[in-house]
Amino acid sequence: MDSLQQSVSARLAAMSLLGLLILTSFSVVHGHGDVTPQAVNTEGLDPIGEEFVEENPYRLAGGKQYELAKAVGASGYNSNCARCHGLEAISGGIAPDLRLLEDGVFGDEWYMERVRKGYSQNGAYKMPPFQDLLSQEAMWAIRSYIEAQPKDI
Repeated sequence: MDSLQQSVSARLAAMSLLGLLILTSFSVVHGHGDVTPQAVNTEGLDPIGEEFVEENPYRLAGGKQYELAKAVGASGYNSNCARCHGLEAISGGIAPDLRLLEDGVFGDEWYMERVRKGYSQNGAYKMPPFQDLLSQEAMWAIRSYIEAQPKDI
């Protein structure tokens, strides 16, 4: 092999290694691979507004709003959360079992903090932030669905 071929081979090897490093670091930074957050259709739910509330407004409203929120939340959960947290909020071990979240305002606050800001450990997202991806109505609808799941573990 002449020096030109060696130089080309060395460059191709370096470029391949660089490409592999970029792909590997991308998956580490994002932590969830190629998951694309899905929009949640919240039509029919009462609007909440821009200011984040601390307690699930649909649970507080009860009745038809809460029932609709659970149905909307089921769709939102299955499109955005089930991959890691498991079907029907039953964890398969990758992420926390969401049926164990506390009821009421304390559980609501913890839930919204995590959903809005995500969770990272050692610089890698274990859960991506959804604040700029999902509306507050969608987040509370998903919480409504989760809290309606049977707690027997």
